[in-house]
Amino acid sequence: MNHALQLLTIAGVFFVSVVSPGPNFAMVTSTAMTVSRRAGVFAGLGLAAASCTWTLLVIAGVGFVLTQAPWIYTAIRIAGAVYLIWIGIKMLTGARQPMSAANPASANAGAAFRKAYFVSMTNPKSIAFYGSILTVMVPASAPAWFYAAIMAITAFVSGTWYCGMALAFSHGAARRIFARAKTGIEVTMGVILIGLGGRMLLGR
Repeated sequence: MNHALQLLTIAGVFFVSVVSPGPNFAMVTSTAMTVSRRAGVFAGLGLAAASCTWTLLVIAGVGFVLTQAPWIYTAIRIAGAVYLIWIGIKMLTGARQPMSAANPASANAGAAFRKAYFVSMTNPKSIAFYGSILTVMVPASAPAWFYAAIMAITAFVSGTWYCGMALAFSHGAARRIFARAKTGIEVTMGVILIGLGGRMLLGR
């Protein structure tokens, strides 16, 4: 298989992985709706940065270590599960607060970036994808430009998708709909995040 075809295959598989619903999607959309468009975009950038970090780790060979040392995977999974449950509980406790109270001025873009980055770095779907699928798909002896291209593809696909979702869900119409249904939406998202965290703790 030539390098161009390998890159297209990796790009296609990565795109399918990114667009599938999960903690990352819930994180960026809820941030865009409950905080601000800017915070949502920075959350998307945080997710893109995490994707690039995972790709770099795979290129460095850490993906192989994760597949060969189950305890490392377990430790990361538990940390991510606890964090998701914590975020879910916060959403539940703040669900009945008005928009102004739910969005304090201290909620800034940097905090949104860091939160999204941590969620993605401890997301078991990310660990499974980068630690197994991408590890197998990335050739061990490829030219430097090939690895640089993978990094560029990762940044572009992840950043475009998640920032696009942030812009879509922060639109005025979306925010007005959210304001009317805030309690139900946040309760639902909180339950989903807690459920995802619970499933992660159970190792499912």
